[in-house]
Amino acid sequence: MPEQRNNRSGGQGGQGGRGRGGDRRRDERPRDQEQEGPSFDERVVDIGRTAKVVKGGRHFGFRAVVVVGDNKGTVGVGVGKAREVPDAVRKGTEKARKAMRAYAISNNTIPHPVTAKFGASQVMLKPATPGTGVIAGGGVRAVLECAGVHDVLTKSLGSANKLNVVRATILALSQMQNAETEARKRGKDTAELLPPWRKSNGNGN
Repeated sequence: MPEQRNNRSGGQGGQGGRGRGGDRRRDERPRDQEQEGPSFDERVVDIGRTAKVVKGGRHFGFRAVVVVGDNKGTVGVGVGKAREVPDAVRKGTEKARKAMRAYAISNNTIPHPVTAKFGASQVMLKPATPGTGVIAGGGVRAVLECAGVHDVLTKSLGSANKLNVVRATILALSQMQNAETEARKRGKDTAELLPPWRKSNGNGN
């Protein structure tokens, strides 16, 4: 009888050890995959509570506006809706990553002034000298910093709806044109389209 007890305990211990080892291996795999993937700058711009009126009462949920960028000229915006805040943020992040696209950004600023309107919100962007910083607030700052812009002057007009402001900023970035491309279209020299501080550097990118 004692030998049987030892065999049973030993068999259970062996299975338990393999089980624990298997759990550790399963836990390590996702961490390695996360480290191998690209890292993005993710920012939650707004989290709002929504309500749906049904026959039995109200169903409450949350809407998250998320901005994702690589700080190198690529940025995207996503909106996620769910019953819980973490789920809404996760959905918004996934949609923002799928919507990421590259925009014309050079020397940590924008190539030229631009104004864009989305809904009742209007956003004005203007290039600035090095060291100025991002003079913006709310959703405009989040989009520009995630896109890699470090020096810019901005102004937000009209509605202060955060989602519309973010959409207007993305629309303004989509209207950006590279100085060399515009110079070829107009038949001019690239230096003629550059601001004074860019002309001294002789860089038209």
